[in-house]
Amino acid sequence: MKCVYVVSHAQSVHHVEKRVGGWYDTGLTELGRSQAAKTGAFLASEIDGKVVVYSSDLKRAAETAEIIADQFNTRVQLDDRLREMSYGVAEGKPRSWGDEHIMPQPVDGDRMDHRVFDGAESKLELAERVKAALSDILTETVENIVIVTHGFASTFLVMAWMMIPVEFLGYVNLASKPGCVTKLVEDDYFGNRGVVYLCKTDHLTNRIG
Repeated sequence: MKCVYVVSHAQSVHHVEKRVGGWYDTGLTELGRSQAAKTGAFLASEIDGKVVVYSSDLKRAAETAEIIADQFNTRVQLDDRLREMSYGVAEGKPRSWGDEHIMPQPVDGDRMDHRVFDGAESKLELAERVKAALSDILTETVENIVIVTHGFASTFLVMAWMMIPVEFLGYVNLASKPGCVTKLVEDDYFGNRGVVYLCKTDHLTNRIG
């Protein structure tokens, strides 16, 4: 059985500074490093066998992935297609600025082509690059794959796993929290794909050791 664990990166500096994320590149906070360690320990308890770890190349995801990979004595493979949606001119600005300047989704029309800020990516662009990344990652022959990405991007990873056409994703937004884990499986007999759990966070309240 193929198992894919989608991890949303742990708490980042931009979270506590209340800044717009996207491609704004900040690392983990002390709490974030603790969350990443707990996520790694949880995955180590879940997974039996060889693991490959992929991650967005942005610092907050890559640092989360490195901490997780240490649990499995393996290296992280970075892929910039696993980045969060780019928010263009809003990146790094205070969230209050973002709230004032965001361009609302159209009531009618194509939501997939909409851009929330000047210079931002559309949902279509995000969905297509994430889908392409997953397609390449799934060429791995190992049964267990960990993918560390970002909150909104994780939605489109799950949808790509379920092979939902991108043109139907204009309204989708799955739950995500820092350090949460979503488990995806594909059975060996029929090749059916499913979601075992979505945005699991129980492990974050556990003590390490």
